[in-house]
Amino acid sequence: MVNKILTTTEGTHRGAFGGQEWGLMLFAGITWGASFLFIAEGLVAFEPGLIATLRIFFGALTLTFLPKARAPVPREALRPIIALGFFWMAFPFVLFAIAEQKITSALAGMLNGAVPIFAVIIATIMLAKTPSRTQIAGLGIGTIGLVLMGLPSLGSASSAFGVLLVLIALASYGLSINIAAPLQQQYGALPVLWRSQLAALVMSLPLGGYALTKSSFAMTPLLAMIALGVGGTALAFVAMTTLIGRVGGSRASVTIYITPPVALLLGWMVRNDSVAPIAIAGSVVAILAAWVVSREKVTG
Repeated sequence: MVNKILTTTEGTHRGAFGGQEWGLMLFAGITWGASFLFIAEGLVAFEPGLIATLRIFFGALTLTFLPKARAPVPREALRPIIALGFFWMAFPFVLFAIAEQKITSALAGMLNGAVPIFAVIIATIMLAKTPSRTQIAGLGIGTIGLVLMGLPSLGSASSAFGVLLVLIALASYGLSINIAAPLQQQYGALPVLWRSQLAALVMSLPLGGYALTKSSFAMTPLLAMIALGVGGTALAFVAMTTLIGRVGGSRASVTIYITPPVALLLGWMVRNDSVAPIAIAGSVVAILAAWVVSREKVTG
């Protein structure tokens, strides 16, 4: 049963990224870059568990209004779809919200650029296939970027704990990206995501209900949660899942390299986050890794 859930496939588009692939990648990457700002705004009034629940609720609600999302899927697809809801949404969303109590939104966004590292490692295990030279090069470049982005936080125990939570969430994302590939190819992005978000909502309700009793109310944080749910949890996930089906989990994961500069810029502009120069350099290195992988033409 586990093998049926934890499976992945190659993408259907094996050439270098074209206009459609770049469009999907940029939309998801930029939207997710802004998500870290919305999470930080939400923490002004809401506990982390409530933030996770609200973003899933508004995401699932948005997809409910799209008729194609309600297209039927076979019963045997429900287990991997539910697993996707846990590993891609319910679990990491809570970790990110907790982490941003310890680290800035800019740093959280920059660390998020390490998702491709985990995605490639997990794809290698699941496909029993050695990564290409291009993927290895991108992985190496991305690792350098991750180290540069994380170095400024090592002097603080609180920050280090926040970084650890983010890294656990990133591993969960890396697994999810690979699980999503065969599901999208067989059933489409909308039916899969709508059901996975409904499952994630059910999973997060107990924690969200408890967090509600510990939270206050303010309009700006609520608006931030609506934006986070509609944009970051509904539309960006649709774009990303579509891209995963086209190019495979490993190559699609480079989308996440787009998020660091967006998170960095918004954190600095809106929240006056302090970002070390070495972390900025790491962000640039991560984007370079995305470009390297996007140019690959898959063979075999």
